[in-house]
Amino acid sequence: MPLAQIQDYAELLESKVDQQQSKIDTLTCVINTLESNVGILEFQIAQLKRLLFGAKRERFIPQNNPQQMTLPFEVETLEEVPKTEKIEYIREKPNKKHPGRIALPDHLPVQEIILEPKEDTTGLQCIGKEVTDKLELLPAKLFIKRYIRPKYIQHSEDGLSSQGIIAELPSFAIDKGIASESLLAQVMVDKFVDHLPTYRQVARFKRSEIKIPYATITGWQSKVCELLTPLYEVLKHRVLSQGYLQADETPIAVQDKNRLGKTHKGYHWVYHSPLEQAVLFDYRPSRSREGPTELLKNFKGYLQTDGYSVYESFGKNKDITLLGCMAHARRGFEKALDYDKDKAGYAMELFQRLYTIERKAREQELDHTQRHKLRLEKALPICSELGKWIATEYQNTLPKSALGKAMAYCLARWDNLIGYLHDGALEIDNNLIENAIRPVALGRKNYLFAGSHRTAQNAAMIYSFFATCKKHNVEPYAWLHYVLQVIQEYKVSKLTELLPQNFAKIHMP
Repeated sequence: MPLAQIQDYAELLESKVDQQQSKIDTLTCVINTLESNVGILEFQIAQLKRLLFGAKRERFIPQNNPQQMTLPFEVETLEEVPKTEKIEYIREKPNKKHPGRIALPDHLPVQEIILEPKEDTTGLQCIGKEVTDKLELLPAKLFIKRYIRPKYIQHSEDGLSSQGIIAELPSFAIDKGIASESLLAQVMVDKFVDHLPTYRQVARFKRSEIKIPYATITGWQSKVCELLTPLYEVLKHRVLSQGYLQADETPIAVQDKNRLGKTHKGYHWVYHSPLEQAVLFDYRPSRSREGPTELLKNFKGYLQTDGYSVYESFGKNKDITLLGCMAHARRGFEKALDYDKDKAGYAMELFQRLYTIERKAREQELDHTQRHKLRLEKALPICSELGKWIATEYQNTLPKSALGKAMAYCLARWDNLIGYLHDGALEIDNNLIENAIRPVALGRKNYLFAGSHRTAQNAAMIYSFFATCKKHNVEPYAWLHYVLQVIQEYKVSKLTELLPQNFAKIHMP
């Protein structure tokens, strides 16, 4: 074969080899992409399984935790171990005293029952007594409170005219209804605190041989909300006038009259004032920005939220400073522990150190100035270390991986996340408002949906009051019972006194 043909043939073979190598490179890239996608999908499946069946607690124990003892699995030298060994030790008997029965509260009334012996004790000296306390319960008791007003007639001196005299009825929450303020308060507490649906309340009344229609109870609830509307507006003004708010949202199903058997997905937008510990629920038919934009149009100060994009527009307002939630940032790395335990674990340790500082501030009961100083001294270096580490490692991390998403969340909001360092009055995360939302989640599981948009807004009103009661350790029934008794004749200028945050110090002994 001529040399020229051999060279042409060799070049052809080299070209085919290059083509095959190019295909191999392409297939290798595809394989790597598919393996990455498989890893992401496996992570998502694992998170769904955890959501359905796993623990919800985001607990993390670092590998080098000084409080965690290690086992000496590595042995430098191997020695022959005897087959039998006699072990002797002295064990001290634990001297643990039984804690005894729980102490009964002092504020409960006491009914004393004296039990004398069956034997004749005439002439015997009493040398003491044994006291046994039992906690008793009287089930709720319904009774009729009947107001009887005698009617009198008064004649004029000339006898030509007369005038009837009768006492005036006291002011009732529902003038022509049969429900007193105590019953109305209990109906509201049963539904919005103890999450007892209305139909179950109807069944409970029925067991007491009292037939109260479902529509009657829902009418009572609407009337209570109508009475509390002015007080709700006062609460709204107080919450929005604070210079620091936390915001979040939670869905609620609302019955849609236009689609039989279907429900509409509405949202409770929740605002919490950490400075006054007051909570405001505001119902909106959607999760769009119109709701918070309308409500916060005059707000000025700090606004702390999660990563929902609706809140990002508020950062453009010169009067509002956006704050991030460090708990949400930490949650992404906690989910990424199964993906990359070393890198995610390193970030989790830094987050843990930040929260240790916050815990010490609470335990030492530091004021805002002292907490600010502590954060600048201890937390600021940790935040700087964490931010630099995330910025460096993100360049070598797959963006769509669990770890990549956690890093991207932090990088996009880093200034907002460390904003809490500017003032000791600010919180490190949004957990306080998430705790206030929990009753709504419990209620959804029981009464499933609201009957209308108006009913959903009424629910938001009651949740606002009862959540604020919980913040201030105010008994919700006692508060609502008192408010329903006096609110109709209360001066509008003094309605602030009836708010739960002011109720305990003004109206309670």
